[in-house]
Amino acid sequence: MKCKLGLLLLLISVFGFAQTETTGKIKTVIVTNNELGYILHKPAYTKEKKPLIVFISGDGEKGTDLEKVKIHGPLKYLKTHTLDAYVLAPQCKEDENWDIESIYQLILKIQKENKIDSERIYVTGLSSGGWASWNLAFAHPDLFAANVPVAGFVDLIQLEKTCEIANIPTRIFHGLLDDVVKVDYAVTIYKELKKCNAKDVQLTIFDDAGHDSWTRVYDNPEIYDWMLKQKKLNTNK
Repeated sequence: MKCKLGLLLLLISVFGFAQTETTGKIKTVIVTNNELGYILHKPAYTKEKKPLIVFISGDGEKGTDLEKVKIHGPLKYLKTHTLDAYVLAPQCKEDENWDIESIYQLILKIQKENKIDSERIYVTGLSSGGWASWNLAFAHPDLFAANVPVAGFVDLIQLEKTCEIANIPTRIFHGLLDDVVKVDYAVTIYKELKKCNAKDVQLTIFDDAGHDSWTRVYDNPEIYDWMLKQKKLNTNK
């Protein structure tokens, strides 16, 4: 018995007290590669600086067929009307979600390659594109002269930063009967903007519309007339 006890104590001393702890730090850089297809409509006359409308489509227009981004929004409108502005429409891949930084980098590319009026850049989007429209405004509040989210939603964490975009003229559109993105999202962000004393924000709720509240918005020249009148002042060109 003494021999077994001695062996047990020996094992404890060898294995029990051989354990150690180490501490350290590691710095990592995570790089993601995103590829965006896009269509850029150019106005008839491009010798002078012209405004830029950035249109962000919804999940139904995802993929690699760029014709999809012409189904709704400004590019559909341009099939039968004219706009004295550039219209940029990126396309999200089928198995991905909108990457805000990628859209921002695309805007910078278009600015660099074309004569864009930096005081007249507008962002608008429908459904998930409405979400992206809000998030672009939050990420780069000094870039846009107007924001027009349609049937979109806002992340709760972004609501805490609402006052950062209170100076951007905003038109919010939503359908009361929307069963995909609840109208409560639009009402909530609108109320938060009003709390921040937003000087130019309006909420339009279509009583008879479901998720597709965008057709009557983008098919109407009034929204383009309003956008193109907005001008961001005191910007660094």
